[in-house]
Amino acid sequence: MSSDFEGYEQDFAVLTAEITSKISRVPRLPPDEKKHMVANVEKQLEEAKELLEQMDLEVREIPPQSRGMYSNRMRSYKQEMGKLEADFKRSRIAYSDEVRNELLGDDGNSSENQRAHLLDNTERLERSSRRLEAGYQIAVETEQIGQEMLENLSHDREKIQRARERLRETDANLGKSSRILTGMLRRIIQNRILLVILGIIVVITILTAITFFVRRH
Repeated sequence: MSSDFEGYEQDFAVLTAEITSKISRVPRLPPDEKKHMVANVEKQLEEAKELLEQMDLEVREIPPQSRGMYSNRMRSYKQEMGKLEADFKRSRIAYSDEVRNELLGDDGNSSENQRAHLLDNTERLERSSRRLEAGYQIAVETEQIGQEMLENLSHDREKIQRARERLRETDANLGKSSRILTGMLRRIIQNRILLVILGIIVVITILTAITFFVRRH
């Protein structure tokens, strides 16, 4: 199951890298090439969405105890997909503005200023996006560490419970052994008392017999 997921991951990585490269080239292409490039990027974005859907289905088939790591990776890929769509939208806006200016014959400083302003805003958005991605990655790593700690604590708890069960069994066995030894000691003492009594009776019997014999003779 994980091998299928990793295969989709590799396809998604290659596809998103191509999309990123093409989006960055859109504003600098001639009008005819831009139109073709925009259509191509739209098609590849749809392919990337389909890959995400396949990956999502694969994650749902993974056992719950192993699903956490893959779910975190899916969230990261979905965020990356959202960023690509936002970048493509900005690129299309710049492309539409340039086409409109060419149709209207507006090649003056106003168009250049607008493009410069748009590029500046795009760079700021990209910097913010990178900071958000870095923060998200830290959060994901922290969550994974937390899950590992919880799993370790769960294992330790099971070990402690098993140790307690063994101690209870040992205590029960010791109690049983103690009762058996006490019974055996009691029987030994009783047997010795009986032997002493029997010995006294034997001695008394012998002495009585001797006395009787002496009196007769």
